[in-house]
Amino acid sequence: MTRNYGQELDEMEAQLAELREIVLSGLRSGKAAQTSDSIASLYSVPATELETAGDNANYANEAAEDGTIHYSGWYTGAHEQFRYKWEPQRRNVAMLLGVDGDKTSRVLGAIAHKQRLDILRALMGEPLTGAELVERLNMGTTGQLYHHTKALLGAGLLVQEERGGQYMLPGKRTLPVLLLLAAVSELLDASDYIELAEARDRHADYLGEPGDGYSAVHMVRSILENVIQEHEAGFCTQVAIILHSDGHVTIADNGRGITLQAFADSEKPRVQAILTELSRNASASVHAPGSVKGITLPVVNALSRQLTVEVRREGKVVRQTYGHGIPQTGLLTVGLTEERGTSLTFQPDPDIFLGGIDLEALSAVVAAISDAHPALTVTLLQDG
Repeated sequence: MTRNYGQELDEMEAQLAELREIVLSGLRSGKAAQTSDSIASLYSVPATELETAGDNANYANEAAEDGTIHYSGWYTGAHEQFRYKWEPQRRNVAMLLGVDGDKTSRVLGAIAHKQRLDILRALMGEPLTGAELVERLNMGTTGQLYHHTKALLGAGLLVQEERGGQYMLPGKRTLPVLLLLAAVSELLDASDYIELAEARDRHADYLGEPGDGYSAVHMVRSILENVIQEHEAGFCTQVAIILHSDGHVTIADNGRGITLQAFADSEKPRVQAILTELSRNASASVHAPGSVKGITLPVVNALSRQLTVEVRREGKVVRQTYGHGIPQTGLLTVGLTEERGTSLTFQPDPDIFLGGIDLEALSAVVAAISDAHPALTVTLLQDG
């Protein structure tokens, strides 16, 4: 029997076209399959697909020009009666960017407080009385609760069954609040960079009295303190300090290399968290004379015009670059190696540190470390 390949291809193309139309129709009607662990989903359909589907050509042209945000979702609270589902919706980006700034700031201001967010999150699953909220959120007094619920009620973000009754979120507000939290979760790392900017602004808290100028030797000492911890844990025997002619400093050790996996409570690679999160306390610190706060690795990063970390671990060489503490690149694999260790190269910010590294002061630091840790080989080199 002779096969008609041309006919078979035509039939396959027809089936694919039909399948494509089913998928696009599902997206438009909100019947597309959702994953079981999805609370709210954001997706965008390319304008070309919208045009092909013939669904509102004017809208497709508008999407192609300005862009659109598509969203839908479902949510089930702690009790089955609190189940919400929203059909797909869309917002034109130009419209979003043109939203009234005063009204937007008032809405955001109504919830821009930790306890108000805690109230909204607590009520997301089930209605609660004022007394239950006070107990659950450890507020201490109902006076605090009244102050915050008054603002939320006034903004239409809460309703109360009756005076003294249970509080709850209006069903129509649940998805917007969840979408707002989803958007904020994408911006949480910005809070770390705000802290780093504050560290730059208040650098005297870390560097002490300026005297004839702040000393960048304290920055080197902070990095070396972390190397010493690795040595005391039995994983590092050598460290080299290289002073480059362009003002950069490199500290390279043969320890284990900073772990690349994220902390349990973070999605960031651990090396990035250690270098950017002031509150994590994941690195050693040193105190400059007259300072009120210790210099940790995030502080070194914040007070550097540029910093590059290179980790040699798990057969790879991984590198990331920062500017004033903010990542300028992702975590990039740049080579293969059998070695292990961490190298930090930084340039002290010339707006804060007016001079270069004081060689005499640094030599004294190296000598003190060598005396205290004779099994750790510390080499001081000058490049050029």
